[in-house]
Amino acid sequence: MAETMVKICGLQDVEVLKSMIHLPVDYIGFVFAPSRRKVSPAQAAELIAELGNWETGGIPQAAGVFVNPGLKELGELLSIAALDVIQLHGQESPEFCREVKLAFPEAKVWKALSVSDQAHAESGGGYAHMESYAGAVDALLLDTYDTHQSGGSGRTFAWETIPAYRQVAARHGLPLFIAGGLHPGNVGELLAGYAPDGVDVSSGVESGGIKDIAKMTAFVGRVKQS
Repeated sequence: MAETMVKICGLQDVEVLKSMIHLPVDYIGFVFAPSRRKVSPAQAAELIAELGNWETGGIPQAAGVFVNPGLKELGELLSIAALDVIQLHGQESPEFCREVKLAFPEAKVWKALSVSDQAHAESGGGYAHMESYAGAVDALLLDTYDTHQSGGSGRTFAWETIPAYRQVAARHGLPLFIAGGLHPGNVGELLAGYAPDGVDVSSGVESGGIKDIAKMTAFVGRVKQS
């Protein structure tokens, strides 16, 4: 069984990033959508440069989080900050995702889907809608429904909906990441019960809105030891 991938999102500070270089993290996320965690392209470039100093495992890949960006915006940003992943967190259509893949072949495209409740999951906004993204994206991410759409809500969704999403994602060979309200105390339960391909955490490894190295270490340890 493949090792569960870990993405830690919302990094803003170089010193915090330097404190993490011993952790076996697969992806580091930078938020470019409206958020208290938002960084500028120049800030992201400085942070991405630090990833080459990683000490444990491979070098983490850089993921940028966007909400309904334009191709021009993405192009300008990627010319400054070399992202490995473009994570789309708004109402981006499958057609737009295909355009992004064609325009920026050097980057993977992930699409985040918001989950509010079982009824939503069974609607066009849920796993039935996932089918249309087959061939348009490289991975799918489930996150708690948030009116701001940039993630980081700090709330879990109904995990019992995950198997239906997993079935669709697996049918199309798409890795499935889970976000929303994860922290060191509950990620083990998620992994034991639902075995996602990857997990994405932000506020759950913070103290007072700042990334906490002890919480990040505990979170990564629980994922990688599962």
